[in-house]
Amino acid sequence: MHLHQLPQWTRTGLITATLMLTSSAALAQAYPNKAIRIIVPTAAGGTGDMLARQVGEILKEAFKQPVVIENKPGANGIIATEQVVKAAPDGYTLLAASSSNIAINPGLYGAKMPFDVEKDLAPITQVANTTQVLAVHPSFPARTVAELITLVKSKPNAIDYANAGNGSTPHLNMVLLMSMTGMQLNSILYKGSTPGRMAVLSNEVPILIDGLGPTLPMIQGGKLRALGVTSAKRVPTVPNIPAIAETVPGYTGEIWYGVLAPAGTPPDIINRLNKAIAAGFNTPEIKAKLVSEGGEVVGSSPAEFAGFIKRELAKWTKVIKESGAKIE
Repeated sequence: MHLHQLPQWTRTGLITATLMLTSSAALAQAYPNKAIRIIVPTAAGGTGDMLARQVGEILKEAFKQPVVIENKPGANGIIATEQVVKAAPDGYTLLAASSSNIAINPGLYGAKMPFDVEKDLAPITQVANTTQVLAVHPSFPARTVAELITLVKSKPNAIDYANAGNGSTPHLNMVLLMSMTGMQLNSILYKGSTPGRMAVLSNEVPILIDGLGPTLPMIQGGKLRALGVTSAKRVPTVPNIPAIAETVPGYTGEIWYGVLAPAGTPPDIINRLNKAIAAGFNTPEIKAKLVSEGGEVVGSSPAEFAGFIKRELAKWTKVIKESGAKIE
């Protein structure tokens, strides 16, 4: 049967579908022919911002087009994420997000979330993981994770820990540890990781979970004692610090970073971005730099990243529900 023999509505539908496919293919072929924007949900200077700038350099080199980094902090990353969700799905507006923005916020905000991270964003690649560390003041009696669990269980709700903010990754990593071990620690709330770290350094509070990068100089200088890292395995640069998982099987609490686009971005464009970013991060220099900071390069495929997000959402939504963590 020829096209002219089909009913009018069928012909129109086929022509529209063909045009849509053609324009999508043409868009992908011409991509990119102008500047790409990367929206970052944090202020300049942190790990997420540094990784976003690395992505920017990689894309600039791979595509020979300018890349603009826009820092949009606020509302736990919701402002920046919403801007990307509402952008045209053409590959020119990307989101450099962390686990906090993608996997933790939905559980914390629930119905207040102005978008659905799985439906409204297209995963490109998980760029990297960074680990955190469970540390104590050097005067604290517990020297291992097992000793800490025994001590805390003997004095429920009597020992304090520094909470870097309700719903923050360090807070939820501690909640996860308590739920997996039956420990009951008393949360002392601080306005971020830095004030919490200062409180433990001055022995105002004995325990915290914090980023390995910023605490490593204090651990090496003997001002803090590391009990365990939150990654599934030991960190190669500090092999003397055990993984918490060695004592608490199945425990992991890493901060991960990835790049996403608005839903509906043509698969060809997603794949081009994925290949360029993954190849750019898989260089010896970038890998070595991340490892020295307690991180690792991932460089997953779009499908792998989507599956990972699904698992992370389920994990953290459950932890948040059990902890009763709320955004004040």
